[in-house]
Amino acid sequence: MSTPADIGTRIRAARRDRGLTQDELAEQVGVSRSAVAQWETGRTGQVTGNLSRIAAVLEVNVEYLMYGDDKRAMGEVRQGDELALLRLYRECDPEDRQMLLRTARRLAIPRHP
Repeated sequence: MSTPADIGTRIRAARRDRGLTQDELAEQVGVSRSAVAQWETGRTGQVTGNLSRIAAVLEVNVEYLMYGDDKRAMGEVRQGDELALLRLYRECDPEDRQMLLRTARRLAIPRHP
């Protein structure tokens, strides 16, 4: 799981990519500039309650802010089952992840009748 500092780093990067100042992001999310500064430096746990609004303003998905996924555009948000599988995978121990990958690869091989 990401730390508040990791999330803050991604918020800052996405804010800068969008060409927004901390003041502009704060205004659009409905918080103070100080709150944005605190999020970006990982000094507060209050960021999680605002993640969906932050993501919407920055035009990224919450998954990117939380985990650093490469798929930043909202149009590339994973659909239900795929996202659920990804979350479950992330909760597994490394050994179990390898087993899941082997199983998924086996299942993905096209079967010929």
